[in-house]
Amino acid sequence: MTRPKAVIVVAILALVFAGIAAWLTFHYLQGEMDKTKAVQPQQIVVAAADIPIGATIGQPQLKVTSWPKDSIPPGSSLDPKPLIGRVAIRAISKGDAVTEQKLKPKAGAQGSGFMTYIIPLGHRAVTVAVNEVAGVAGFITPNDRVDVVLTTPIPGVQSEKISKIILQNVPVLATGQITEQKEGKPVVVPTVTLDLSPDDSERLVLGASRGSLQLLLRNIADTGPTDARGATIARVLSGSAPPPAATPAPAAAPKPAKVAKVAVKRPAVKKPRAEAAPRPQAPAARSSHTVTLIDGGVRTTKEFVLQ
Repeated sequence: MTRPKAVIVVAILALVFAGIAAWLTFHYLQGEMDKTKAVQPQQIVVAAADIPIGATIGQPQLKVTSWPKDSIPPGSSLDPKPLIGRVAIRAISKGDAVTEQKLKPKAGAQGSGFMTYIIPLGHRAVTVAVNEVAGVAGFITPNDRVDVVLTTPIPGVQSEKISKIILQNVPVLATGQITEQKEGKPVVVPTVTLDLSPDDSERLVLGASRGSLQLLLRNIADTGPTDARGATIARVLSGSAPPPAATPAPAAAPKPAKVAKVAVKRPAVKKPRAEAAPRPQAPAARSSHTVTLIDGGVRTTKEFVLQ
């Protein structure tokens, strides 16, 4: 190979290796720049104070802060304005990112109802209509606990009713009002939404269809069960005193002892005979008494001689 050709080959190889080196260097530097951008902070919206569940978010509860770009939670917002007026369905601690998953869906979206987020797993929300008296005059509020009393006719007993506590220590999820049509006119009916298990929900719905309901508001510290025996008009009129204890039957009187009958035979009296020739007096006969004893059907006769 002549010298000019060797120079040309070397030059081509040098250009190829230089291109490869430039390409590898470019990709290396590009990767380093991406890493640097990933760790650079980005502005997102976080909670400026603790936001409880069910609270409507306002401007003072939000702030914009720096957050590492590679660890920004999904659904975060860069602008606080779209978050104002939204309702929190989860408790948001101070400094946490305010994401869509923690907020009530917008109107029209699936799951936009608020109640569905606060019902415990395995439970059901049951709403019953109550009047002002049955609702404890409006003093019942969410998170209170109540007992439910049902007043209904006694099956099989004519014109006789019973009032009994059928549910105890039931949490109240919400109170509200619904509008009904009665005699062609709209009326407002207070309602109470209770947190119940499926079995208790069936009992409440059936009881409401057979009688009237009354709510009993509990003390916040009173969570124990109550021994509810139910009240009828007969028990109310007879008082609340417990029934008297059963009096033991009197012991059978002892049978009187049998008295032995005593039959006394008097000695026969001899009549004086007509006067006769005197005879030598014989020794006087001894008088005797005969006694008959009767004991339990056994007759015993004894003779007693008088001296």
